[in-house]
Formats: sequence, C-alpha cells, structure tokens
Amino acid sequence: MKLKIKKGDNVRVIAGNDKGKEGRVVEVLPDKMRLVVEGVNVRKRHMKANPNAQQGGQIIEREMPIHYSNVLLLDGAGNPTRLGVKVTEQDGETKRVRIARTTGEEV
Repeated sequence: MKLKIKKGDNVRVIAGNDKGKEGRVVEVLPDKMRLVVEGVNVRKRHMKANPNAQQGGQIIEREMPIHYSNVLLLDGAGNPTRLGVKVTEQDGETKRVRIARTTGEEV
C-alpha cells in the first residue's frame, strides 16, 4: 500500500502515549504501514560492549515506528489536516498533487 505521508513531512500524533507531539517524518515503512517520527515514541536500547571495537556498553535512545493512522499531516499554517490527491493535466502530462482537505491548498 502506498502511503500519502512522505519522508520530511511535519506531522502531529493524534493517538497513543505521545498524543499531541509534533515532529518530522524520518523514515517511512510502507510494507508495515508505519512511520518513524523525530522525537516521538522514544525507547531505550541497551548496547552490549564490543571489545574488538574498544566500545563499552551503553544505553541509547531511539525513535521507534508508529502506525501511520496515529498521525495527521500539518499544513502550512501548522494545523492538522487529512490528505487528498488532486490530478491536474498540464502540457499533455498528468500530475498528482497532494492537497490539504481542510483548506484545499497544495501541500
């Protein structure tokens, strides 16, 4: 399934523990229908020490994927909106453009 939200979009979380947080989409996982959002769903991971690389054990924080249905795209004014697709034809070639459902503006 192709997702309408792309890498680099600004989104707001609308459900879950991080409800209300905003961030930029870092990675899109379309096969799992999930997104990795900067600063959202942060979990701690324990890294084992690696004596060959002379690196000690440590605890790192990573953003984990969340389901795309739990986020809404932010339009230019910073308001959450659903997405639509508008097909336009210019010079004989068709072009698909994402539009904000609330304002009708191009995203």
